[in-house]
Amino acid sequence: MATHLITGAGSGIGAAVAARLHARGDDLVLLARDAARGKQLVDRYPGSRALVGDLADPDRLSWAFSKQAVPERIDSLLHIAGIADLGPVGELRPKTWHQQLNVNLIAPAEVTRLLLPTLRASQATVVFVNSGAGLTAHAEWGAYGASKHGLKALADALRAEEKPNGIRVTSVYPGRTASPMQAKVHSQEGKEYDPERWIDPESVATTVLMAVDLPRDAEIADLSVRPGR
Repeated sequence: MATHLITGAGSGIGAAVAARLHARGDDLVLLARDAARGKQLVDRYPGSRALVGDLADPDRLSWAFSKQAVPERIDSLLHIAGIADLGPVGELRPKTWHQQLNVNLIAPAEVTRLLLPTLRASQATVVFVNSGAGLTAHAEWGAYGASKHGLKALADALRAEEKPNGIRVTSVYPGRTASPMQAKVHSQEGKEYDPERWIDPESVATTVLMAVDLPRDAEIADLSVRPGR
């Protein structure tokens, strides 16, 4: 039975991944922003554990983890949480940049740093669920795209640094996926949201699990998933 630490398990792609891993009997450690949210997640996935840490405040993650029992073994670290707030560069205030950089880039870097000794011991797989915006940023996607371009750089550097320690690193770049985040994005764009037009979170979950379950003689470095309709 493998142990997976998952961020963003509350909705969208993260929820789909957590449900699939839970259904097959794996051990889940679910990162939650506070104790109340942690209880909700544990109730949803009986037998799982919560690890409390607010990704919006990465400077306090080290303190938060020091007050809890961090898993002694982690077979995969799945960075799936993310936020998006659109707007033209000429109108984005520093607060908007900080919020997205904190959650989408700095917090994943800090969580990885804090867990790195455990990841090395387990020769874990680290998956960063990035975005198509992490490869190409379009108008009004500047702050979000910058955070996701940074996430790609983080993954590439980590892969190069930790390969000698047996850690595999995969970046997954989904296109628009039917999720609460996508509904918010459509609202910001002033467009009608039709989830049937976009990728089902289950389809992205399949690609994440493929990277996790791949035999140890291979590694998926980068994988783009585009809408098929």
